[in-house]
Amino acid sequence: MMVATKSIQFIAALAFIFTSFSAFAGGSDNGQPGNTIDTPEEIKDYIAHHLKDSHDFHLFTDNESGTHVSFPLPVIVWTNDGLKTFMSSAFHHDDNGEVIVEKGDARLVKLHSKIYELEEGATSINFDEENHPTNAHKVLDFSITKSVFGMLLAGILMLLGFGALARGYKKGHSVPKGFARVLEPLVIYVRDDIAKPNIGKKYRKFMGFLLTVFFFIWILNLLGLTPLGFNVTGQIAVTVCLAIFTAIIYLFSGSKDFWAHTLWMPGVPVILRPILAVIELIGFVIIKPFSLLVRLFANMTAGHFVVMSLIALMITMKEAFGPVASTGMSLVLALFISVIEILVAFLQAFIFTMLSSLFIGMAVEEHEHH
Repeated sequence: MMVATKSIQFIAALAFIFTSFSAFAGGSDNGQPGNTIDTPEEIKDYIAHHLKDSHDFHLFTDNESGTHVSFPLPVIVWTNDGLKTFMSSAFHHDDNGEVIVEKGDARLVKLHSKIYELEEGATSINFDEENHPTNAHKVLDFSITKSVFGMLLAGILMLLGFGALARGYKKGHSVPKGFARVLEPLVIYVRDDIAKPNIGKKYRKFMGFLLTVFFFIWILNLLGLTPLGFNVTGQIAVTVCLAIFTAIIYLFSGSKDFWAHTLWMPGVPVILRPILAVIELIGFVIIKPFSLLVRLFANMTAGHFVVMSLIALMITMKEAFGPVASTGMSLVLALFISVIEILVAFLQAFIFTMLSSLFIGMAVEEHEHH
């Protein structure tokens, strides 16, 4: 089973690379036939667009006709005229504010993956000197974007996997069957090598959260290696929410000893205790969650950026080395980094879970009194 899993991941990495190659070769953002991505500026914009969230899945562009092949996602926005719902295909893959979608009295445009509502009487979007819209304002966006779709998919996969594992235990199976057999060693690993050593006797209370966050991040990281362009853990909003959940858990689970040592640290001069209390509070409330969110966000974003940049070598270096040599070198380097990304996908889930359990253990630890 483990060999099969590695093979699937390896094939996914290859599929991601070849899909990205074709996307670079035939990509177009303005729908004009023959507009290939062949300059450093266009490559930079393409990578930035790939790392952002989106309201649809853009698969590829027909370079001859300029036709975009994608499948839309539901757009759910709250405007001055109330709640509006429609499919993202209504924007016709426009991201420059040129296509206006009329829903009731609301006139909506999409600009740089953000949805704006035009002011009354406006027929097009206007910009100031800094390229900010002057006659449109953002709406409350509850849309099912790529990141939201990815999180829902990860949640469904977790429900199916752990549901099968739970049903096996309920039926009295000592050895899980099917895919549940893959999950059990990982569950035991999180329990014995992460939760118990860092939290101690109270580990069982927090196992639900630690297992959820471990598999949630791991599955999302693996989805990020697929050709669909998921970059959920590379979205700062997602990592902020995960870090906030961890902070809420260890702050509200803190023991009396934890708060006593944090707010009025024993063994130090009284005059220094208020200063140390402020430093400790900043550490637990701001610095520790910040380290969690930045580590996950930066590593996953950097991984996608490096892979896409290596693929772009076939374009930027074709004049110096020729199309065959540059493409071959780009393929080998991108494949190497993609395989490493499979390891990083697991490693980042492990690190986030390990640090979360460590912070929780620091909060629930009972200090010895001498």
